Amino acid sequence: MIDVLGLRKVYRDRGREVTAVERVDLHVREGEIFGVLGQSGAGKSTLLRCVNLLERPTEGTVTVAGQELTALGEAQLRRARQRIGMVHQHFALLSSRTVAGNVAFPLEVMGTGRAERARRVTELLELVGLADKAKAHPAQLSGGQKQRVGIARALAGNPAVLLSDEATSALDPGTTQSILALLKRLNQELGLTILLITHEMNVVKSICDSAAIMRDGRIEESGTIPELLAKPGSRLAAELFPLPPAEPGDITITFTGQADEPVVSQVARTFDVDINILGGALEKVAGLSAGRLRLRLSGTQRAAALTHLAERGLLVEESR
Repeated sequence: MIDVLGLRKVYRDRGREVTAVERVDLHVREGEIFGVLGQSGAGKSTLLRCVNLLERPTEGTVTVAGQELTALGEAQLRRARQRIGMVHQHFALLSSRTVAGNVAFPLEVMGTGRAERARRVTELLELVGLADKAKAHPAQLSGGQKQRVGIARALAGNPAVLLSDEATSALDPGTTQSILALLKRLNQELGLTILLITHEMNVVKSICDSAAIMRDGRIEESGTIPELLAKPGSRLAAELFPLPPAEPGDITITFTGQADEPVVSQVARTFDVDINILGGALEKVAGLSAGRLRLRLSGTQRAAALTHLAERGLLVEESR
């Protein structure tokens, strides 16, 4: 649904070149929620703005729903953008307009007739749970309600793709969860492909099917959540499940889907090894029970025990 190839974005700042995004490839499948995770300055918001060509890339191509946006002229690009919704961090609502007026605005720009516009606004406000706020103004709304208006407005053109730029970072934890639940529901009910930018690991943990970690303008790792958790040395796994510092010989096991199985106690009994659990974490990630454990094993059959764990489908890594 979204294919970014060789994307590079360079700015000029006071006579010098600043590279915000460097040779990025990104592939988002139709119907998935894809999270790009990174700290401030990583280049992730610039990447998102290049996806809908609010920023034109210095190099590379962007293709959305089979249409190469980087090859389009301005008139064609304006039409293509109608199929790409955008949700902003700070809502970007028009204070002089009512909730209904804000949602109607993109429909007015597209030339939608009054009757159809009214029908669509009612439908969208019901979809995001704000049917009773149609006549309210943004100043009368909570942060979560404002973001729901922003989401309804982004859906006005019936987009195939929704882009979200730190949509929950200005919200409290409880409201964040309600907005994430709404995005997940829209993804499932509408078949909406969502590309979201975030610095919050909880966002990736809660709703993402796939993720990429971005640093200094580059993608460090990318893939489905299960693929990344099963990857040796995965940064995503380390950040999702932080563990105490390891000493040489310590073992880290990462598991996806085997959380209900007593693998540690079975290994201890079968191979007569002593196991000291140094730390661990277990959570639901991408619909799977996933987690990491840091262990210290001793005994004459230690190597056989580690081989057995790997054969059970766990990722086994030994600290050096």
